[in-house]
Amino acid sequence: MSISVGQSAPEFELPSSEGNTVKLSDLRGKNVVVYFYPKDMTPGCTTEACDFRDFHNQFQELNAVILGISPDPLKRHAAFIEKYGLPFQLLADEDHKAAEAYGVWTLKKNFGKEYMGIERSTFIVDKNGTLIKEWRKVKVKGHVEEALQYIKENL
Repeated sequence: MSISVGQSAPEFELPSSEGNTVKLSDLRGKNVVVYFYPKDMTPGCTTEACDFRDFHNQFQELNAVILGISPDPLKRHAAFIEKYGLPFQLLADEDHKAAEAYGVWTLKKNFGKEYMGIERSTFIVDKNGTLIKEWRKVKVKGHVEEALQYIKENL
């Protein structure tokens, strides 16, 4: 499935680290930062999550909710949140349906092996549920600040 900026963001309904189910459409009225990442507790994913943690209050001031999504189960998310003090929800996309809807479940290559996995990506969904910005193949350094700046300037 291909998605485009300016279209409605693909709906998802996923179990949350807070024990509830999060449905994107239930967050209408807020700006939503949806970031897909490969795996809890890995170096790049930990850096990215901690950057979102460190800027969490500034996102909140801009009426923005942060949602991290990976294929990890809720139990692993809970350990990740506890270890790094993450103040936002992590969603379990174990069957990678949300990742597929956003086009981030891709063929990856690492040390000569090919496998399917998450392409690190971030999407900004506005208060009306419209996808207004996307970053694909994200490089972690400076990315969270760039997403925050985009929201400050555009929403």
